[in-house]
Amino acid sequence: MTRSHSFFTLGTALLAFAAAAQASTYGDNLLGVGPSARSLAGNGSAAPQDALAALTGNPAGLDGLPAGGAELDVAATFFLPHVTAQVGALTASSASKTYLIPGLAYVVPRPGKEEPWSFGVGAVGVSGLGVDYRRTSLDTTLAASPYPLVAGSYTQLQILDVVPAAAYRISPDWSVGLAGHADYGRLNLGSGTKHGFGYGVQPGVTFRASEHVSLSFSYVSSLGINYPGVTDFDGNGTADSLKLAAPEQYRFGLAYHPVPELLLVSDVQRVNWGGATGYKDFGWQNQTVWGAGLQYQAIPGRLTVRAGYSYGGNPVKEHNGFDGTGSPANVTNVQGKWINNYYYETFRLIGFPAIVEQHLGLGLSYRLTPASSLDFGYTRAFRKTVSEQGKNLLGTSVTLSSGLSEDSFELGWVQHF
Repeated sequence: MTRSHSFFTLGTALLAFAAAAQASTYGDNLLGVGPSARSLAGNGSAAPQDALAALTGNPAGLDGLPAGGAELDVAATFFLPHVTAQVGALTASSASKTYLIPGLAYVVPRPGKEEPWSFGVGAVGVSGLGVDYRRTSLDTTLAASPYPLVAGSYTQLQILDVVPAAAYRISPDWSVGLAGHADYGRLNLGSGTKHGFGYGVQPGVTFRASEHVSLSFSYVSSLGINYPGVTDFDGNGTADSLKLAAPEQYRFGLAYHPVPELLLVSDVQRVNWGGATGYKDFGWQNQTVWGAGLQYQAIPGRLTVRAGYSYGGNPVKEHNGFDGTGSPANVTNVQGKWINNYYYETFRLIGFPAIVEQHLGLGLSYRLTPASSLDFGYTRAFRKTVSEQGKNLLGTSVTLSSGLSEDSFELGWVQHF
């Protein structure tokens, strides 16, 4: 309990310095946690290479980590998003910043050959998104009116996940695991930061089909966080609450070890945004993410290199033909609040452009001593643009567009005991 609390406190302190935005994500979920997972573009749940990857990808992977023994992981992702938006003839770039996303994990594997249990705990930044168009051309009013040009010109969502987990080896071929997720969320929609907590579970299983092949499956339950009084959606002068629920997820993994120096991995993940409270309210759809990666020991026992690619279709639906003319009929219901269609569309497309689809990961691990190593990585999310057309509050035809690309640099230290 004390150790879990200390991880939570340190992780929260680090998170306070990071106004985290999209961090090489699918939707607003982080593409893997830690340099090894992110260098493989989020793949590798059937053969996690460190404690961070196992705790967040498939808890059954705690049993059988490559190094064996107790392990401490400390990692940081330095994230650089490149976000742009267009409303009619006006274009702007979101304020450019570098964000820090932390990751901490500690695992105690089976202390002896006869002991079937492994345990771990971690505190990781797992989700986030946001934009800052204040003091840009979008931070103005509609032509010849007192009404704001867009809703969602400033948004920030951050989620820190505390993960206690355990794995049990049923037989030499089968391991099962269970992780708990205690999430602390911070949401700012321009009226101050609001806080909330949510809880979920993640069971997982690993099957070692042969000396060379492993298969895995894990499930993550939906996890909801309520943010009280976060903004006035319906314009009645009272701040409204918003509930956002991380979607349930299903992940299948395959790992193939043809020779000791080479590891090939592939994952397929189903993310049910279309059924998640908050995301379904703003027109998100289910997403399938698939990818593959490879790891090669270029210098056995010293240097390991990694690369990976993944693809997941944009979850934010395009609503062409929307009518945002100022009429009581042109509104959308969001959790009991009626929002004008034009502001509904600008909020979800300009304020939350979680639209990237393709990721490339590269990285390496260098063993400093028999008990410690440094990990490095780079992840690129290739630029994606989404546009839709409709009518604004004044009945004028308008095109809304958002574009996003992302770069991130990963740094990690692994210590074995």
